[in-house]
Amino acid sequence: MNLEKIRNFCIIAHIDHGKSTLADRLLEITGTLEKRDMKNSQMLDTMELEQERGITIKLQPVRMNRKGHEMNIIDTPGHVDFQYEVSRSLASVEGALLIVDAAQGIEAQTLSNVYMAIENDLDIIPVINKIDLPAADFDKVAEEIINLLGCEKSEIIGVSAKTGENVESVLEAVIDRISSPQVYSDKDSSKDELKALVFDSQYDAYRWVVSYVKVFQWEIKKWDECHFLNTDKKIIALDVGHFSPSYISDDKIGLGSVWYVVTGLKTIRDAKVGDTMWKPEIVEGPKMKPDAAKPIEGFGEVTPFIYAGIFAMDSSEYPLLKDAMEKLVLNDSALAVETDVSPALGHGYRCGFLGLLHLDIVKERLMREFNMDVILTSPQVTYRVILLWDKRSEFSRYSAELIDNEKGQKCTRILVSNPEDLPAREKYLYIEEPIAKVEILTPNEFVGNLMTLSQERRGIFKNQQYIDSDRVMLTYELPMNELIWDFYDEIKSLSSWYASLNYEFIRFSEDDLVKLEVLIAEEKVDALAFICHRSQARLLWGKICANLKTSIPKALFTIKIQAVVWGDVVWRENLSAMRKDVTAKLYGWDISRKKKLLEKQKKGKKKMKQFWKVSLPSEAFVNLLKK
Repeated sequence: MNLEKIRNFCIIAHIDHGKSTLADRLLEITGTLEKRDMKNSQMLDTMELEQERGITIKLQPVRMNRKGHEMNIIDTPGHVDFQYEVSRSLASVEGALLIVDAAQGIEAQTLSNVYMAIENDLDIIPVINKIDLPAADFDKVAEEIINLLGCEKSEIIGVSAKTGENVESVLEAVIDRISSPQVYSDKDSSKDELKALVFDSQYDAYRWVVSYVKVFQWEIKKWDECHFLNTDKKIIALDVGHFSPSYISDDKIGLGSVWYVVTGLKTIRDAKVGDTMWKPEIVEGPKMKPDAAKPIEGFGEVTPFIYAGIFAMDSSEYPLLKDAMEKLVLNDSALAVETDVSPALGHGYRCGFLGLLHLDIVKERLMREFNMDVILTSPQVTYRVILLWDKRSEFSRYSAELIDNEKGQKCTRILVSNPEDLPAREKYLYIEEPIAKVEILTPNEFVGNLMTLSQERRGIFKNQQYIDSDRVMLTYELPMNELIWDFYDEIKSLSSWYASLNYEFIRFSEDDLVKLEVLIAEEKVDALAFICHRSQARLLWGKICANLKTSIPKALFTIKIQAVVWGDVVWRENLSAMRKDVTAKLYGWDISRKKKLLEKQKKGKKKMKQFWKVSLPSEAFVNLLKK
């Protein structure tokens, strides 16, 4: 098709602002799907979990036709955890629909996606959705959008995706105001050299890995031999086609459009988001030479920021958990997985997640798709540990990196996400923790509460910006370790659910961090080790020791529960012994007999304490994590 007749655009919005519902109306109006075929709302949210929660977890492309124009739309996730996926989608299109709820206005995560769209030089069409609601305030939200984009009020389209009111105006605006695709220009490559950007990949049980691509140069035909430039994987295009929204096969895929390619790969990790699919102008014999090819800019490895252990509720179900995790990894390239063993919980996995929502989704999918009830250990972030240079041989199992510190000393830097992997205190110089830029969008009346909360969590105030007369955006730099517990819940609670949160990793920073461990009956429990700031150690582990005291079943001897920082006990609780009345069988007033029995019991408890081991039952561990 002529490039002038192609329109590629995506939908960006905050969670629950109606972008998937609007996509449904666009499919219906263009005749891509008949109304009778739309058995449920949110047709582009194919997962049961997406439809139930009303959020988009995986992006979904679809092709529509309107007045002789080919319109490729990508429904993108709105949550910050999937920001990299959104950024690659924005790099694959020329325009974006900015959807804002008429009752809620612009949210923090909306701002983040808008800034990315502006950086990609996209044509942005502002749309105010849900104008049919009684609480809708079109003029107020329009003013927010004008302040953000600098557009005219006449450029803003008011719609109701639920009823279909004025949705056709959105299609007309896409045709009139979004640019057609441009040919990728690279002076070092031939015009007949294929270059396509992979903006997503899915695992299909029958087709294996299917890559979603935007063709920037030349074309792909069925059975073409191609290369992924960044992962250096060679594939044969077993099938090519477009989305409608199901797979529709074509003979070839041309320049400027959004397509799919069946790669024949068996793992999604070989077809990473952001990679470049490449085919040369001339193939020299059976081999290709991709070394000199220049990939499309913007590729980056997806880096997990939060780590947690996943264990089966019953250790005997580990084979079922193993099978479930292997299948789950096929469909989630951002999930980092490695095996782990816990004395308290048995065999399991240590997993890396993009954020708390990603963690929650993985847990829900294990339960829904594989019927696996699992235990999640305390979330941890990744720390950088700076070692002396001469200690590098002791940590060869880590991906160590040689650096020069600020004093000009030769040092070794390693990444640690499991507290048990942290070296002994005398073997490292200092620890660096990840710092996030946090943006909190809140009504004026809650600013004081949220500033107090941020400062309690070791936040550094950076900026305060008024979006309009009623709402403020607070910007803080906050340790990610403070974000992964209950920071989001606290923000919602303190603001009566009106505030919204957006965050992104910016750097690592040195601080006074310590490793906390729990000893139960003088035995270390590895699963409860934790890295935190020294100022919070006593308060944090005072609560945990008190919770353990109520969770551990009593024994016939006193059990010591201790919190330890580098060998120093910072908190202690005693779980009293369960007393057996050995004098119950006595009668009369023979006091010497009574003393003899009590002394015998005392010696037995002392001996039992030496050889008896206290184990933390999984039920107690679950109760502790819930608290």
